[in-house]
Amino acid sequence: MAIRPILIIPDARLRAVADPIVEVDDEIKTLAKDMLDTMYDAPGIGLAAPQIGVLKRIVVMDLAGEGEPPAPLVMINPEITHFGEQMQVTEEGCLSIPELYYEVERPNEVSVTYTDLEGKEITKDAEGKLAVCIQHELDHLDGVLYIDYLSRLKRDRVIKKFDKQAKLAAR
Repeated sequence: MAIRPILIIPDARLRAVADPIVEVDDEIKTLAKDMLDTMYDAPGIGLAAPQIGVLKRIVVMDLAGEGEPPAPLVMINPEITHFGEQMQVTEEGCLSIPELYYEVERPNEVSVTYTDLEGKEITKDAEGKLAVCIQHELDHLDGVLYIDYLSRLKRDRVIKKFDKQAKLAAR
C-alpha cells in the first residue's frame, strides 16, 4: 500500500493538462492502486493523477456508501462523449482544496468512454452523484478545478486563502 501526498492549491501542477496513457502496463496498474489507497486514506470518493503530481490521464473513484463493499472504478484516458441537458446543483469538495465545499451546477447525466486496467475500452452512462464525480475528476485532467465554476469573487477568495497558507508554510 503506497499512500502518496496530495497536492494542494496553489500547486501549479493542478493547473497542467495531463498526458494520454499509451499502454496499460504494470507501472499504470501500480499507479491506479496507489491512487485508490491514497483516495481511501484521505478519505475521498475520487482522485485524479495530477492531484498526486502525476500528469497522466487516469482517475479513480469509489462511491460505495458506508457499510457497502468497496466499488473501485479506474478510468484510463477517459473522455465524456455526451452531456445530458438536465442540470443539477450539488455541493462539491476536493482533496486538493481541503475543508471547503461549494455548490456547483453540472449536467445530471454523462456518457464516458475509457480504458480499464485490462486494456478494454468501456462506455459507461452515469447520472446523479456518479455523473458529478466523473465530471469533477475529468476536469482535473485538463487543469480545471471545481472552484472555476464559482463566481469570480468566491474563487478569488479561495485562491487568496490558499496562497496565504502556502506562503506561511514556506517560512
